[in-house]
Amino acid sequence: MIPATRFHTRTSVRDDLKNLGVQAGDMVMVHAAVSQLGRLLYGPDALIGALLDAVGSAGTILAYTDWDGAYDELLDEGGRVLAEWRVHIPAFDPASSRANRDNGVLPEFIRTTPGARRSGNPGASVAAIGARAEWLVADHPLDYGYGEGSPFAKLVEVGGKVLMVGAPLDTMTLLHHAEHLAQIPNKRLRRYEVPFSVSGGVEWRFINEFDTSDPIVPTLDEDYFGVIVQEFLASGRGKEGQVGEARSVLVDAAPVCAFATVWLERHVGGTGVEPEYETSP
Repeated sequence: MIPATRFHTRTSVRDDLKNLGVQAGDMVMVHAAVSQLGRLLYGPDALIGALLDAVGSAGTILAYTDWDGAYDELLDEGGRVLAEWRVHIPAFDPASSRANRDNGVLPEFIRTTPGARRSGNPGASVAAIGARAEWLVADHPLDYGYGEGSPFAKLVEVGGKVLMVGAPLDTMTLLHHAEHLAQIPNKRLRRYEVPFSVSGGVEWRFINEFDTSDPIVPTLDEDYFGVIVQEFLASGRGKEGQVGEARSVLVDAAPVCAFATVWLERHVGGTGVEPEYETSP
């Protein structure tokens, strides 16, 4: 007789999530390296189902999607798309534009799950499913999309959680919100053109944002998000455990964001003055 292959299931993953601390009614932002879970019966959909089972009908799950635009090399020094390329770049549409593949497979699976909602800021967009998904993604500011009024700020506001399932700790996107809040000098800013799908065609608009592809200031190490999360865990906050076969971490959004904000101001040198950011007309 051939021995049965060891699979993790929607039910077993749900139980792992509950043991880690995911509770009914939670709003949970998830980052996952799905391959780290081991053999998962029904793949990423099983993880999504397990998350929804764990948070229940009153809960919400979300993932950072970004978008698969990938035209940075076509921008000139002023952030404009070169004229000969403009017609070739598909416009951003929250309902159909793919999630950035650099974030793994899960965000695109969440985005395309029936009932999912996706926010309207291309680079900072999130997809959400559940009781508060519509509220979470609504009115996402186009300028400084990790700041006030963003899904990241709302996650903190409602006492949400961040779950890392086998994902590197330096990929915790919520900490970009801490970068926005931190009162530190010399933040890297970026201004670039984005095509938006609108009724009747395409509308190009400049977006102002922090350069999230590099550390927020030049003096920080590339993996400093991971350092912050490790120090937060070492302080006795957050929970660590297994989901499937993946080393996983669950933290409360508000405390880890506050910790990161203070960490930045201590390591970079806070000015004590809230920076003023340019916004597009």
